Amino acid sequence: MTSTSARAWELIWEGQAATEPAMKRIERIALENQRKVLEAFWAERWSEADMSGSTGYGLDDAGRDKLERVFARVFGAERALVRPQIVSGTHAIRLALFGVLRPGDEVVFATGKPYDTLEAVVGMRDAPGSLAEWGIRHDVVPLTPDGRIDADTVLERLTERTRVVFFQRSRGYAARPAFGVEELGKVFRSLRARRDDIIILVDNCYGEFTETMEPTAVGADLVMGSLIKNPGGGLAPTGGYVIGRARLVEQAAAQWSAPGIGAEVGPTLGMTRPLAQGLFLAPHVVGQALKVSVLAAYVFERLGLRVSPRWDDPRADLILAVSFSSPRELLAFCQAVQASAPVDAHVTPHAAPMAGYEDDVVMAAGTFIQGGSLELTADAPLRPPYTGYFQGGLTYEHGCLTIARVAEAILRSREEGRWSHGPLSATMEA
Repeated sequence: MTSTSARAWELIWEGQAATEPAMKRIERIALENQRKVLEAFWAERWSEADMSGSTGYGLDDAGRDKLERVFARVFGAERALVRPQIVSGTHAIRLALFGVLRPGDEVVFATGKPYDTLEAVVGMRDAPGSLAEWGIRHDVVPLTPDGRIDADTVLERLTERTRVVFFQRSRGYAARPAFGVEELGKVFRSLRARRDDIIILVDNCYGEFTETMEPTAVGADLVMGSLIKNPGGGLAPTGGYVIGRARLVEQAAAQWSAPGIGAEVGPTLGMTRPLAQGLFLAPHVVGQALKVSVLAAYVFERLGLRVSPRWDDPRADLILAVSFSSPRELLAFCQAVQASAPVDAHVTPHAAPMAGYEDDVVMAAGTFIQGGSLELTADAPLRPPYTGYFQGGLTYEHGCLTIARVAEAILRSREEGRWSHGPLSATMEA
């Protein structure tokens, strides 16, 4: 072991000891979420026969329908649409938006500008088939200077045309914290007090099982997300969900297939088993990913990097934002993460155009499931400020090894004068 490697592992051992209280909190959350998932399987009398799957139209797929009832129970909701044919979180959100909005309506984005891939869906960027083409307006309410929801301004922006108020739980590529379920619930209650006819939608990507409640438990009408993130447990090969009030889920299902057909069709093609097993594993695997995030925050901060959230901050999503002073350092960070992956570790990622994004994006994603961001990944749009987004980790052990290798790469780059950040803090040098 080289001296640089030894110093990197000293940081890991130090971080494991220092972060133990945060790790214990995560374990308690995972245990409560595991209980909820198990009780949902028990209540629906899940059986081997439910995992046989279907082909063709997928009519009368009892296992598919039962799995959706399991998801609905876990989320404390009336109904769920959970399908392998939903290819991404953006796709799931699109189904919800087009399902509940009509020409002449307005959607208010209460958590600032939405995630990059939604800009074309809404019509902020020109794209065929956007909400704007259907005469649906949008309004964006900026966050407060400290990155919180400006509830008063959201209420002021409501008009007679406002039908949907949209919340993005995760930070995405924005310089703001993720929003916890209790914080969202307070804003939901203020909206209901002003307009009880408003439909509240939540982009739940990266947030599932990071807390003991989902937004549906505090008043969200629909939540949407991807199965190759948290709720797929690392096993779901594809898929997404729309969960919430039964009538609204039906409207989203009509967008997913066709009016008059809705959720009655949809073959599972042998995927019911990994979707079900992935949900069963999700509380534990999300807990592993949160532990990786906590340790990474500690180690990267000890290396002099700015991180958000810090290791002892509460977490409402998987994402750790890590700030750099140049695109070169950001690329080097992502490349070190890629070199620690189980898949394509020999590949060097570079920034390139990507569908749905205006800026070139670099993605370190040596994953078993393509784009599976519950697996340990790092990505970023190559634009100022140069922030990398580090997330996931199917096992805490893989996270430790990756963090150590990233730390070693940073330490070596500093020794060679290729890293512009200053030396380690005085406490670390001591």
